[in-house]
Amino acid sequence: MNAVNPVPLSVLDLSPVSEGSSVPEALRNTIDLARHVEAWGYKRYWVAEHHFVAVASSAPDVLIGAIAAATRTIRIGAAAVQLGHNTAIGVVESFGTLDALYPGRIDLGLGRSGQRRAEALTGTDPEPAPRATEIRDGLIIPPPFSPAKLLSSSRSAASFGILQQPGAQSPDFAQQIEDILAFLDGTYTAPDGTDLHASPGEGADLELWVFGSSAGPSAELAGRLGLPFGANYHVSPGTTVEAVEAYRSAFRPSTILRKPYVVVSADAVVADDDATARELASTYGHWTHSIRSGHGAIPYPDPETTPPLTDEERALVDDRIVTQFVGSPSTVAERLDTLRRVTDADELVVTSVTHCHEDRLRSYELLAREWGLARVRAA
Repeated sequence: MNAVNPVPLSVLDLSPVSEGSSVPEALRNTIDLARHVEAWGYKRYWVAEHHFVAVASSAPDVLIGAIAAATRTIRIGAAAVQLGHNTAIGVVESFGTLDALYPGRIDLGLGRSGQRRAEALTGTDPEPAPRATEIRDGLIIPPPFSPAKLLSSSRSAASFGILQQPGAQSPDFAQQIEDILAFLDGTYTAPDGTDLHASPGEGADLELWVFGSSAGPSAELAGRLGLPFGANYHVSPGTTVEAVEAYRSAFRPSTILRKPYVVVSADAVVADDDATARELASTYGHWTHSIRSGHGAIPYPDPETTPPLTDEERALVDDRIVTQFVGSPSTVAERLDTLRRVTDADELVVTSVTHCHEDRLRSYELLAREWGLARVRAA
């Protein structure tokens, strides 16, 4: 590509723990990566919220503070805080604190993980209709993956159970977001009519996002409230296009946005040539299989010592493997541009996981050069 692309690139980091490594090293790697991608011209640095797995991003608000302290200009945020495990006021106060310390740099992304599990258990989360793989204008759209079995597993039940107080139930996702908006603008009123004000939090200059994987409640809600929307191609490639379409269809202008704004995620590994990139990414399927099989993400496997997936294992994660963008800078940039074109994304967020931290740094650096980020930053 080797030209300035007008679509910004951002980073999603799970702070992965590699095989043979440790949580402290993973967190140090996150801080190091954030400093580098800021210098390379990436727009945002987001961290995810995951629990009881071999990633170190289980406390996004704490991690965001550490990253913000180590950087100067790049926006830092969560993609996404899982509201099923948090109260609206708790989220507002913690991210209001971050905004007070690092004003104008904090993004608050919100997801509905807890609600999805409840729907899976009650059968109210509709199963995706089976379909064949589609190639739309060069973009692979595989059959959608159903998370129902994973969400209803004993491990999932134990995880969600410990993440909430005994007997607690997650409030409605839409109501939680409306409460967050009310706390931020100082208009929150309790059910009995009492005015309550968040301090810190009220008046915070946070950029609020809603994340979703399908044409469901999250996409519709983000559109109806006039909020920016994050669509997860790297998690659910089979339903991303329809999620974006649902968001745009539901969009209503707000004081936050006059027109829809969409960021789409992609998993990418970039190296100097296609063969090297394929080798670096060769254990991505093993890592994804550990998640999809219900065991939780294992430490990221070492390509030099890990045997290939069996046919049965590959079948469970094939949609994720074929939609991972792997190759030389030009190869990956071309596929990212295809994703942008098909979804009409306003921004792309890239998550790159490799066993070796230096390879991950190199992946983001090569992509930044190919996309033209350094020249964008200089301009």
